[in-house]
Amino acid sequence: MTSLGGGNLSSKEKKIINYVKDISKAGLISIGITLISIIIQTFLMIYTSISENILPITNSIIMILSVTIGAIYISLKTKQKGWLNGAIVGLTYMALMVLLNIGLVNDFVLNSYVLIKSGIVLIVGVIGGMIGVNLK
Repeated sequence: MTSLGGGNLSSKEKKIINYVKDISKAGLISIGITLISIIIQTFLMIYTSISENILPITNSIIMILSVTIGAIYISLKTKQKGWLNGAIVGLTYMALMVLLNIGLVNDFVLNSYVLIKSGIVLIVGVIGGMIGVNLK
């Protein structure tokens, strides 16, 4: 029997809570890697002669690496269904990025570009999850 105060949770409820925490942590790890990488990228652009023309490709690389690391993390934690857990991390990452953009970018629009990025993130999450579940 559960209480609203959080006492006496069943084993299944504890597993669900831990799973949600792990997925959230993996998503936040991915977002953290993205934010740190973008800060580094910004400093490199300010203090070197790197052109802004490379931003789309470097941002895509950052996104792919961030989601891959988050997907590997969750798959190492769960040790099962790597493809599914990786996909969930990818979608969590994209949802958090969309929410951040809605809050921070005045003219943010959900368009086909965002949908394509979401598809890429989903595929990358699946692949990262499969890699993570097969690591020992």
